[in-house]
Amino acid sequence: MAYSQHWEALEARAQDFETPEKHLKQLIAQPERLAAFSLTAAGLFYDFSRQRVDGQTLSRLHALAEEAGAGDRFRAMLQGATVNQSENRAALHTACRDLSPEPILVAGTDIKPALHAVHRQVASFADDIHAGRLTGTTGHPFRHVVVIGIGGSYLGTQFIAHALRHRADKGIQLHFLSNVDSHNFGEIVTAIDPETTLWVVISKSYTTAETLANTRQAYAFMGSHGLEPARHVVTVTSKGSPGDDPDNPVLATFHMFDFIGGRYSVTSAVGGVPLSLYLGYDRFAELLEGAAAMDRHAGDAPAGQNLPLTAALLDVWNTTFLAYPAMAIVPYAAPLDKLAAHIQQLSMESNGKSATGDGKPHTGGSGGFIFGEPGTNAQHSFFQMAHQGRPLPIEFIGVLNSAYPQVQSTSKGVTNHQELWANLIAQADALAVGKTAADPARSFTGNRPTSTIVMADLAPRNLGALLAFYEARTVYAAFLWGINPFDQFGVELGKKTAHGLRAAMAAQNAGDTEYAEDLEPIQAFYLDMLSKGEIPG
Repeated sequence: MAYSQHWEALEARAQDFETPEKHLKQLIAQPERLAAFSLTAAGLFYDFSRQRVDGQTLSRLHALAEEAGAGDRFRAMLQGATVNQSENRAALHTACRDLSPEPILVAGTDIKPALHAVHRQVASFADDIHAGRLTGTTGHPFRHVVVIGIGGSYLGTQFIAHALRHRADKGIQLHFLSNVDSHNFGEIVTAIDPETTLWVVISKSYTTAETLANTRQAYAFMGSHGLEPARHVVTVTSKGSPGDDPDNPVLATFHMFDFIGGRYSVTSAVGGVPLSLYLGYDRFAELLEGAAAMDRHAGDAPAGQNLPLTAALLDVWNTTFLAYPAMAIVPYAAPLDKLAAHIQQLSMESNGKSATGDGKPHTGGSGGFIFGEPGTNAQHSFFQMAHQGRPLPIEFIGVLNSAYPQVQSTSKGVTNHQELWANLIAQADALAVGKTAADPARSFTGNRPTSTIVMADLAPRNLGALLAFYEARTVYAAFLWGINPFDQFGVELGKKTAHGLRAAMAAQNAGDTEYAEDLEPIQAFYLDMLSKGEIPG
């Protein structure tokens, strides 16, 4: 690694943590452990007292961050520096929620006016839809919104939409058509009213195969019901793309920018259009405020008080030095059921890299597997592994105040919300401390690291802060590993392979008997099986 001095020191520290005195049950028993290993900012409380670190390790990790220039690079990113070296771009998702008058220059041009103009356009459009001033072909107001997009074009938006369902009071149902699988399309069209449905097509290039296939399917569906697509389609795309074509009119087009990557785009028009339609623009604006508050903290707070930097340092410590291959995200709040899926893409697409930011092979290992499920469901799913199988860090998320306070019945003397919190607190303790028993089947080694994030409630501002926390944490971890978190060339290889198979299928559909001539034998076998619709036997 490039940062050899502190890297080697941390490798030595990791060996120390294999000794009994560094077991978590010993660490968490130390006086003032929680006060020294917790932070608060932008409405989030972050407790890392049950992580396998001590003060000396944290000091070494902070020194690593300084040596890597992580803070300086993050602040440069906020100001429009070209941090996406492989694509020669800035990475300015943070500018979407920076409503201050301070300019941010890219190639000598202040980008803030264009970003803010899109927000105003989104707000006006959502208001027109809610007021019934914009309607479909038959004049009925819209009651369904279908988002057509894949990956970063829907995952973050879906997370926020699910988390704020309790505030969806605009009379609109939100659906996500992401998978090219016809089952996804079929399930949606059986649930919507065609005359009152608005389709929101999200694609920066407007060339993504799955999104185009679903868009064509949607156009055919509208045509079969006598509807004009120009009255039922909205596009979110780059200026001048095929989705921004005057010869193919739509109800509205909202522009994306090349300095905002898909998985970082929730606070741009990508999330702004569907979330404002579903929740109202005022709630989307609150989300922006929370994200901006966390951005300011991430850029300004010193290392020892910086939530996302601290979390990133622990990610690097756990993944690279303690050799944990995965992390689970377990929110003890059912509305956060789509958080893990979003962070899975955000983290793994950003930091699952084999090259450094300057294009050299990366030999230190970067990124980790992310998965998750809400508690208490997770306890009855993968917590057997978590407690007694291969260990992995777990990140718990607690919400102090339920969105449904009227649900107050009790069982065993406590409300359901209290029962939820009893489990959250108990699981973190049990994983850290463990339990010794004569019977190996009932013995628990403990020493399994966890963090706990707490927010007051599921308000848009708090969710914006949570979203920006994970984004900044991902970027900081990449800077520590010396990789570029803003490209995704690994996504493209499979797409290119699929292109050749798609051409062979098209030739087969056209009656070409030699369609499989250039295919590998196994590829030809599967195409033949698909065409026959039968399992060979």
